[in-house]
Amino acid sequence: MPRILILCALFLAGFSSFGWTAEESPSPAVAAQTSAVDIDSLEKPLYSPFIERYMLDELKQLRVDMAANKNQLLQQILDREHNSVDRGVAYATDTITYFFYLIAAVSSVLVIVGWTSIRDIKERVHSFADEEISKLVSEYEHRLESIEHQLMQKTQHIEENRDEIELTQEVQSLWLRAQQEHSSINKIEIYDQILKLQHENCEALTYKADAVLDLNEPQWAVNLCHQALKVDAQNSHAFYQLACAHSEMNQFEDAVHYLAKALEQSESYRQELSSDPALRPLADFQPFIDLVGKAA
Repeated sequence: MPRILILCALFLAGFSSFGWTAEESPSPAVAAQTSAVDIDSLEKPLYSPFIERYMLDELKQLRVDMAANKNQLLQQILDREHNSVDRGVAYATDTITYFFYLIAAVSSVLVIVGWTSIRDIKERVHSFADEEISKLVSEYEHRLESIEHQLMQKTQHIEENRDEIELTQEVQSLWLRAQQEHSSINKIEIYDQILKLQHENCEALTYKADAVLDLNEPQWAVNLCHQALKVDAQNSHAFYQLACAHSEMNQFEDAVHYLAKALEQSESYRQELSSDPALRPLADFQPFIDLVGKAA
């Protein structure tokens, strides 16, 4: 947790290099100077490679710490296993010793009274001792198998967590690349890479549909949105992109239908009804006008 807090602090520190933080507001002079700068003229990304490198190093250190914890866990399990075996052997040895003393005393009495011979007693003692030792060995073998099975399960769980962390890191880096891209074609390629790693990523499907709409491919966008709704039937972004796609195909009734569904799931889309260029063909459509009037 402290490392995550440090990473967040460094990430926020990258934004503070512009002269103010998220909680501060610039002075009027600074605001006037900033408004005169053309954002499109920026030639480098607004983040620090040092912070990004530090974050990657911290993630690597976390993986190293997880491996160390795994080794420590294995060592503790092996130590407990050895202690259990030692106790079992000591218990078996003591049992056999006490049993031998008892049998020797009984055999002495029997020899005195003439009931049986020393040889018969010896054979019976060996047979009984072998049976008891076999039972103990079988019991401890079963316990060792159980411990080994639990150890394998924990090892598998650790490996799955490590693979999940690596997958999450790779997907996150692809999302960062997509946010920095300005070309719709390049964004589509990045979203395809995300979908190869996570086939049911609704967010990647809907954002790919948005990029496809920029390429004037509304039918393709419709197919992508329906794929996303198969995964999440209440995905508001998918409904909104369907409304935009049907609007471009002049299917106004379907567009208003999906737009109403999107508004049912999220009220944040109400602010975009009048400003989104993809919805301009609906400007004179009466159901859309009624929907905008309700939003107002």
